[in-house]
Amino acid sequence: MTKALMEDHMLDYSIMKPEGILVLKLHAPLSKEDFAGLGAAVDAYLADHPKLHGVLIQSRKFPGWENFGGFAAHMHFVREHHKKVDRVAIVTDSPIAGMAESLAKHFISATIKHFPFADDAQAFAWLEAA
Repeated sequence: MTKALMEDHMLDYSIMKPEGILVLKLHAPLSKEDFAGLGAAVDAYLADHPKLHGVLIQSRKFPGWENFGGFAAHMHFVREHHKKVDRVAIVTDSPIAGMAESLAKHFISATIKHFPFADDAQAFAWLEAA
């Protein structure tokens, strides 16, 4: 398994190869800069691969966004990439996870599933099965 870890502003991310799984670990409110770096890494991966089999979003609790610019950059990233993702695993104990799962189903084509924070291995296995 090849894995390139990128530590960005408020967000750590890696793309696991050959699994084709993007792992996002959120640490603090997300910024516009977080999504600039993430977008470049995902675009580079997608230049050589037709899609991401999965995205694993992991955070004990959702940190939100630094400001409106961070929120807007997040929405732009989702809009530009969601059609090239099969599954999204939200791994968190945050009470907003269920709401995010229900809301996101209306805007993205990927299958979305919530897992408790302690069940990251189960979430990863679900993504690998895509």
